[in-house]
Amino acid sequence: MSNYIVSPDKQANEQGSVLKLTPESAGWEYIGFEVLKLTPGQKVRQETEDQEVVVVIVSGKANVTTKEKAFENIGERMSVFERKPAYSVYLPPHDFFEVEATTEAEIAVCKAPGKGTYEARLIGPEDVEVAKRGSGSMQREIHNILPEDKPADSLFVIEVFTPEGNWSSYPPHKHDENKLPQETYLEETYYHKNNHPEKGFAIQRLYTDDLSLNENLTVKDGEVVIVPKGYHPVSAPPGYDLYYMNVMAGPVRTWKFTDDKDHEWLKK
Repeated sequence: MSNYIVSPDKQANEQGSVLKLTPESAGWEYIGFEVLKLTPGQKVRQETEDQEVVVVIVSGKANVTTKEKAFENIGERMSVFERKPAYSVYLPPHDFFEVEATTEAEIAVCKAPGKGTYEARLIGPEDVEVAKRGSGSMQREIHNILPEDKPADSLFVIEVFTPEGNWSSYPPHKHDENKLPQETYLEETYYHKNNHPEKGFAIQRLYTDDLSLNENLTVKDGEVVIVPKGYHPVSAPPGYDLYYMNVMAGPVRTWKFTDDKDHEWLKK
């Protein structure tokens, strides 16, 4: 197993967690990511501490309560492959969230350092910009839950739907150096789901210009890929539609990247 893949547990623990990544376990500074799988009526509470947090209802429905607000029975899709925009809740540091599942529910908890600039709020489907990116066999659908033009201290959260046979995060790009205005340092996670979870897979390559990092990863449903540096394109094999959730964070909240010079001609 690659050091860049985090696999889920077969069963959830008492707090509903099946996968948990922290800055310490990832060996970096900014991003934490957790997946909860809850049964109807199950409740989970977490303090945000010094982090800003986005709670994404990946599938199912739930009540989400914060220190000052309550959002009842949010969630619409029962599978990500319905391609409906998600419901999410943004929380600042020094708050808490309690999630109570009203159906079977899968919840993603995205974390990064916060400053307390913004209040807790609901991010509903109407707040999520849906766009096509790329063309031909590089086309994919983007759901911008928390993009650069929406308020946050450090987090980005984006869902991507890649049709079978297509490539995504392509042409390859990187964002591992602080050299504005050309590029920013952003850690990134990819949470993968497949429309045939028992059989399906994705291929993700991680590599740097000098090939000191050069790995081809076979990624299964429910796994997270850690991208600390380098280029990171993804392929969805024929027969298998791919979903992934991107979480990005770094010292400056702007997304500036550098394309792999060997492949940037594809944009033309």
